[in-house]
Amino acid sequence: MQTDVAKQTDVDELLAIARRYCELIESLQEGDRQPLAQINELLPRLHAAMTMVGPWQEDKPLEAAVDLDRRFELFSSLHRLLGDLDGYWMEYDVAPDRQEMSGSLADDLTDIYCELKNGLVHLEGNSDARRMLRSWRSGFCNHWGQHVVDAERHLYALAARHRLY
Repeated sequence: MQTDVAKQTDVDELLAIARRYCELIESLQEGDRQPLAQINELLPRLHAAMTMVGPWQEDKPLEAAVDLDRRFELFSSLHRLLGDLDGYWMEYDVAPDRQEMSGSLADDLTDIYCELKNGLVHLEGNSDARRMLRSWRSGFCNHWGQHVVDAERHLYALAARHRLY
């Protein structure tokens, strides 16, 4: 039976994964796909770790200091770096023209990064860890968890076609 308090080892593992994910996103550079291969290995662990910390009663999520310019800058940078690896078909996409692909790995990675980074920043400011974890869990269930699943699926497909290495 899951309680409102996650085991400290589960929390520590989640925080380590979140920090590593943010480091990998921040380290991405043109021509170096190694961090993408590492993100491919890390996302399933993030997914499992998020499952271990919840579910919780939803309360008011943490206020995010959303810098839309910075977020767009990160997305744009990732979009350029990924190039033809960025777009992917969603289940409802039917047009054969690549211009109609609606999935974007850059968008997925950006949303995941921003959510995790915001939580980590709150923790550095001595924010309540339980509240931060509840906020992550709520956001995961309501939004960015889908980005994790979509990114996992797309990175898996790229790895299977030997395009990450």
